[in-house]
Amino acid sequence: MKKLNLTLNDFFELPTAIIYNAEKLNPVTTVTIDSRNVLKNSLFVAIKGDNLDGHKFVKQAIKNGSSVIIIDEKRLKEFSDLTIPFITVSDTTEALGRLAKVWRNKLRAKVIGITGSNGKTSTKEMLSELLSQKYIVNKTVANHNNHIGVPMTIFSTNQKHDILVAELGTNHFGEIKYTAEILQPDFALITNIGDSHLEFLKNRKGVLKEKSFLFNITEARGGTLIINNDDKLLKETGKRFKKKLSYSISSSKSDVKGKIIDYAENGRPIIAVEYNNRKMIFEIPLYGENNAKNFIASFAIAIKLGLSKAQISAGIKRMKPADKRLNVKKLRDSILIDDTYNANPESMKAAFCLMSKMSLHENKVAILGDMFELGEYSAILHKKLASSIKTNKIGSVYTIGSLMKNLNVSLKSKGIRAKHFNERNSLKEFLRLNDFANSVILVKGSRGMKMEEFVQILENRTNR
Repeated sequence: MKKLNLTLNDFFELPTAIIYNAEKLNPVTTVTIDSRNVLKNSLFVAIKGDNLDGHKFVKQAIKNGSSVIIIDEKRLKEFSDLTIPFITVSDTTEALGRLAKVWRNKLRAKVIGITGSNGKTSTKEMLSELLSQKYIVNKTVANHNNHIGVPMTIFSTNQKHDILVAELGTNHFGEIKYTAEILQPDFALITNIGDSHLEFLKNRKGVLKEKSFLFNITEARGGTLIINNDDKLLKETGKRFKKKLSYSISSSKSDVKGKIIDYAENGRPIIAVEYNNRKMIFEIPLYGENNAKNFIASFAIAIKLGLSKAQISAGIKRMKPADKRLNVKKLRDSILIDDTYNANPESMKAAFCLMSKMSLHENKVAILGDMFELGEYSAILHKKLASSIKTNKIGSVYTIGSLMKNLNVSLKSKGIRAKHFNERNSLKEFLRLNDFANSVILVKGSRGMKMEEFVQILENRTNR
């Protein structure tokens, strides 16, 4: 199978590009922004980031085998003595994106784009496991879902791949439009619209407007949209699209209808799914109602791409929770839920609901840190968590962070046992000294709160 490459003609398509030593330029088969990952016949693009400037590593990239370099035109004097082909552009990050789009258009793989307020990564992982039972699949690694990560994910895809499952993230207007135009998906899924990144996107309508660029660009390409009918905003916006497949865990008017019919003692959902008058039942090894919804979305795409029930069942057996996302760990005498990757109001409520479904231990303990990027709604959205905590019968709540003080006050007014910690060391000492035997323990907060440190203390304490 012929390797994908970028040729001299492809580089000529870059606006503002000036190519030096063009007569020596041979096709490049890999693209990198990290001089440590340079391979033979590779293109190195020098990106200036917040912490590192790729221009400082150009010489190292050449030493490691890079055959073509892209640099900022303002830095020409520093590299005018280069003897290998190099290209100057006005914006190296933009050039990376434009070349990624060229690469994408050479791919034979079907491309699936996933975004949403919650569940992007979990759905990407589930879907990749399912599709891997029939196809050769590439996917976004880690959280490489931004204006740099999406292009690099595309460059990591080659002609051996049948499918690319790509995650698109955002916290500012315009980011989804930029990455979706590069990705050009054949299938698009928005998992849900929630109260995430409100500091910049203002409200849910702002979130919908930003996320909907994925649908608009996919439709323009003639692709298929996967519509979550459980989300009122997505259900409404889905009406204006023609080529679509809808799914739901509650609506009977969807193409793919799912239902949680029971929970295992350990809290795992047992799901019945109906499609084209066929009913299938699965127990998935992931926790919470949100993961049930993520599974049904993944099922919808898998069925559309021709997977059989046997292939789906085989994929389910290989599923694992994404790191720090509702990771359920059995400790010696308790259950620990590590959901420390990030937090917003919807994912908090989903975690509380999961705790209530775990019947193995009656005592429920939540250790919660601040939710970030909620803008002017921060205080009220933290306070509102109290109702969900009470509904799900969470017995004890320990909070840290200036925003979580609002929840602490609200909990005490409802008569729920709660304690707030102003210092991390105080909470750490409290966790070391107190007994949480026979409990279901949730640890959750936004990424910047570094709640995984508290998970480590609980694990170490139990395993002593």
